[in-house]
Amino acid sequence: MAIPANAAVSLNFPVINMEKLETGERGAAMEVIQDACENWGFFELLNHGISHELMDEVERVSKAHYAACREEQFKEFAAKTLEAGEKGADVKDVDWESTFFVRHLPASNLADLPDLDHHYRQVMKEFASEIERLAEKVLDLLCENLGLEQGYLKRAFAGSRGPTFGTKVSSYPPCPRPDMVDGLRAHTDAGGVILLFQDDQVSGLQLLKDGAWVEVPPMRHAIVVNIGDQLEVITNGRYKSVMHRVLTRPDGNRMSIASFYNPGADAIIFPAPALVGAADAAERNEGEEGTAVYPRFVFEDYMNLYVRHKFEAKEPRFKAMKADAAPIATA
Repeated sequence: MAIPANAAVSLNFPVINMEKLETGERGAAMEVIQDACENWGFFELLNHGISHELMDEVERVSKAHYAACREEQFKEFAAKTLEAGEKGADVKDVDWESTFFVRHLPASNLADLPDLDHHYRQVMKEFASEIERLAEKVLDLLCENLGLEQGYLKRAFAGSRGPTFGTKVSSYPPCPRPDMVDGLRAHTDAGGVILLFQDDQVSGLQLLKDGAWVEVPPMRHAIVVNIGDQLEVITNGRYKSVMHRVLTRPDGNRMSIASFYNPGADAIIFPAPALVGAADAAERNEGEEGTAVYPRFVFEDYMNLYVRHKFEAKEPRFKAMKADAAPIATA
């Protein structure tokens, strides 16, 4: 898949002050969310209810943990990668990142992760609780925008054990050869709704819009939200997941704490009946039924395909799920 040149384009990135949702400006704020979901795949939230003090502490302990426990290991990886690249090897399939994953739901693995002290575990547990609450609030805002009954998206994600929810904690250290390797290669996210607490001092996250790369602007104490593949399916294409990437930089260590609120493994994903045909209603004659553009599948089956094709276009994944589709019991 051809990817445009590195230069990001400066546009009016969608930012929503959530305090306005409680005022007479609610309608205008909801319109920004709708435009963001349909035309950007990303937006940023301000005044989202997570305390600045908690966010500052999450940032502090995450950066301290990298310096104490992961930096030396990353330096070994970096030296080998740069040496290989300078000798002519193709390192474009390598991501210049140091990362670990915390699972919250359906069962937490916080107690099992090595090198995390008690304070870090407690801070991450509190932060996860706040992010989970915010994710569910965002899903209800999306239901409102889509004309779905409140709680529809949360129920669609539930499966038999509730949603899957976890956090990827990443560092993107300085790279002396940003022309050689990306921090994270271009991809769409497989899941539902993603909430990102990103570094406000070191940029690098970009999304692909209208054929050009657009920077997701770093903003202090903001939460970035982006749409995953499953929401594209459930909305029958009204909302879109979009390609995004992280560039390397020669200076600055970028912090990224991305929380993924995804369907449960056995959740059956399919276009919401109320939205089927909504996208092409203007082209249909009165009385004609709309068409489900996306297939019905089990989320775990999609993930098994995604892990093999993450850094490729999403459309062949949807086609593969449709081609492999077997009758799924809904009772």
